Amino acid sequence: MSQVTAIIGLGNPGAEYAATRHNAGFWLVEAIAQSAHAELRPEKKFFGHYAKVRLGDHELHLLNPATFMNRSGAAVAALCQFFKLAPENLLVAHDELDLPPGQARYKTGGGHGGHNGLRDIISALGDQKQFHRARIGIGHPGEARQVTNYVLGRPGKAEHEAIVRALDECIATLPLALAGDWAKAMNQLHSLKPE
Repeated sequence: MSQVTAIIGLGNPGAEYAATRHNAGFWLVEAIAQSAHAELRPEKKFFGHYAKVRLGDHELHLLNPATFMNRSGAAVAALCQFFKLAPENLLVAHDELDLPPGQARYKTGGGHGGHNGLRDIISALGDQKQFHRARIGIGHPGEARQVTNYVLGRPGKAEHEAIVRALDECIATLPLALAGDWAKAMNQLHSLKPE
């Protein structure tokens, strides 16, 4: 299993989107940067906000694309080209409708499941799907036609707190994932129960 050397958060740039559910991937990358006492700064060549951090023995590239969700692939492709990264070196953090707030899951490979950010990344990587994902539960509004408004809406206080707990749990399991022990990382993260 290849080493993860980059963590990419998915979301939309700009203050009006910052607190929306669709930006849960951004939140994780921002929380990792914070825990490493680093700041994500605008980086034109990666079309986003970038930081290089150390977590334990691992050097990590952190990137939040500023291209809007549906065009996330351009930023990911630019980062991969510059640092010669393979899809297996990537951990992409994104909001997940199929998990309740307070749950998160790791997954390797698979399709985009209707997620436009993932769809664009898969396409930009030449249809390669073998990157790792951190799926951050935001819950589902119940009806497909409500999804757009839901993901672009802000979670309530309890819901937000549950998501933040799941982000903390992701960060707690990252060392295992970075060491390549995905089974253990998944086990620990997946046993997290929403309160």
